[in-house]
Amino acid sequence: MPRQIRINAFDMNCVGHIQQGLWTHPRDQSVRYTDIDYWTDYAKRLEAGLFDGIFFADVIGVYDVLGGSPDAAVKNAVQVPVNDPMMVIPAMASVTKHLGFGVTANLTYEQPFQFARRMSTLDHLTKGRIGWNIVTGYLDSAARA
Repeated sequence: MPRQIRINAFDMNCVGHIQQGLWTHPRDQSVRYTDIDYWTDYAKRLEAGLFDGIFFADVIGVYDVLGGSPDAAVKNAVQVPVNDPMMVIPAMASVTKHLGFGVTANLTYEQPFQFARRMSTLDHLTKGRIGWNIVTGYLDSAARA
C-alpha cells in the first residue's frame, strides 16, 4: 500500500503571519484578513488543491519579549493586529466538505465553560472537522490584558 502524505495550510487571522512585511507585496492578499470573502475563497482553493486542512495559529497579547516592549512588534506589524481565528471557521466550513480546521487556543485566559461551548458549536457546524491546539501563554502583555 502506498504511503499517504497529509498537507495542511498554516495561517493566522492577521496581516503577514510569519512573513512580516510580505503584506506590502502587490500580490499578497493577507491585508484582506478582515474580509470574510478572503477566508471563504481561501478555503475553496485549499479544498480544490486537495489540502487536508488548515491550522490557525493564535496569540493573546502583543509580542513584548524583544527589549521588554511591544514597540518592535507594533512597528513591524508582527501579528498585530490579530483577530480571533475561531470566527472565520464556520464560514470556511460552509463552503467546503472535507477541509479540516485546527485552531490554537490559550486557556490561561479563557473561561472553561465558555470555551467548551464555542468548541462544541464549532464541532457541530464543521461536522466534526475541528481540532484544538492546546497552548499556554508566555507574554506579559497577555497577562496584563
